[in-house]
Amino acid sequence: MGLGDKISNKAQEMTGKAKEAVGDATDNSKLQAEGAADQAAAKAKQAGEHVKDATKDVFGK
Repeated sequence: MGLGDKISNKAQEMTGKAKEAVGDATDNSKLQAEGAADQAAAKAKQAGEHVKDATKDVFGK
């Protein structure tokens, strides 16, 4: 996983956490859901990148 991808994914995850927290504080269920979705998307991207990295390590490509 490239450094740029790591930074981008972590930024998306942190943005999602912030949205969810603001949604919690303001009782805004739409914002809470958007935050949770952002976090899930970021984590899915991170998992995919980990799989690609593991494949490179195993097969050396």
